Amino acid sequence: MSTETDDKHQFRPATRLVHAGYDPHEYHGFVNAPVVHASTVLFPDAATMRRRDHSYLYGLRGTPTTDALEGALNDLEGAAGTILVPSGLAAISVPLLAFLSHGDHCLVVDSVYGPTRLFCDTLLTRMGVETEYFDPAIGEGLRGLMRENTRVVFLEAPGSNTFEMIDIRLMAGIAREGGAVSMIDNTWATPLFLRPLDFGVDLSIHALTKYPGGHSDLMLGSVSANAATYKPLRDAQMQIGVNAAPDDAYLTLRGLKTMEVRLRAHERAAFDLARWLETRPEVARVLHPALPSFPGHDLWKAQFNGASGLFSFVLQGGGREQADAFLDALRIFGLGYSWGGYESLALQVDLSDRRFAKAPPEGPVIRLQIGLEDIEDLRKDLERGFSAIGALG
Repeated sequence: MSTETDDKHQFRPATRLVHAGYDPHEYHGFVNAPVVHASTVLFPDAATMRRRDHSYLYGLRGTPTTDALEGALNDLEGAAGTILVPSGLAAISVPLLAFLSHGDHCLVVDSVYGPTRLFCDTLLTRMGVETEYFDPAIGEGLRGLMRENTRVVFLEAPGSNTFEMIDIRLMAGIAREGGAVSMIDNTWATPLFLRPLDFGVDLSIHALTKYPGGHSDLMLGSVSANAATYKPLRDAQMQIGVNAAPDDAYLTLRGLKTMEVRLRAHERAAFDLARWLETRPEVARVLHPALPSFPGHDLWKAQFNGASGLFSFVLQGGGREQADAFLDALRIFGLGYSWGGYESLALQVDLSDRRFAKAPPEGPVIRLQIGLEDIEDLRKDLERGFSAIGALG
């Protein structure tokens, strides 16, 4: 590794976001990586073609565009290697398929992303893999759930929609002691606010669709691995036959350049509105780990370098009618899935599939994605929602 490359690793995250993964001087000085649309790669002769040590063999195995994004994510995550796949859910399913086989046992935190649970309860079940869910507050009790055939411990921090915090280092350590691979959905924090591999996690998963892309116009996922898990992960990717489209990889590279600026804006606005929501009589509690009132705040503070723009709050009483009235009155917040883009979004959370991390009892849970709009306009929009609830009588 060159001195110049070593120097880049000393830069702070914002600088690394701008410069990681691609050297302009390797491509005529153009500051952006080339968008390479390719399937076939030609070789000068048969002997060269027989060799397997080329940078590029076939479009599925990578191009300069995907290499640039993988390199940037390796730098940000401190990873030995990264794979790119067409969606965040694919970034969850590929590593599970890579490390689980018939007869294996998989431990999954109960506050996991809903489609992760669906994948475990359907396809993995048909494969003969047993999935067991555990309370995010289990702590040391996770040791008691480990079996001889436990091969994967799947984590998410904070928890999906309800934002429970876990002790990441503890759980990754328990997995490793038991001979299991640990993996974590790190989409909420991005590598800027949490580097899971630094806490002993083997695989860090992201929906690049969210903050790295940042503009609600692409679908992409990534898995960044340590040295022990990278080869089987990459092998599984190639065996399944999925990789990223060059245009989506390029858009994600472009999004990375401004991700810290955007994330800090999301963070500030979300925290301001979360504190304001704590004062509202219509709100039973706010589920935001950066709030001192949140039960997992100390764990968040010890592990994370910041908070993104996604959090939830619980209405004080009511049900679907009140939640619908609130949501239907909003004019700036869009009613839509996904998050991490420039626009604010809202929806009612369905927690009916939980076994341990149950829905708060006080009332409906509303999840907010705080975008980049003016914060006072967003506050007034939320007030419209509360007024609509009040009008129900």
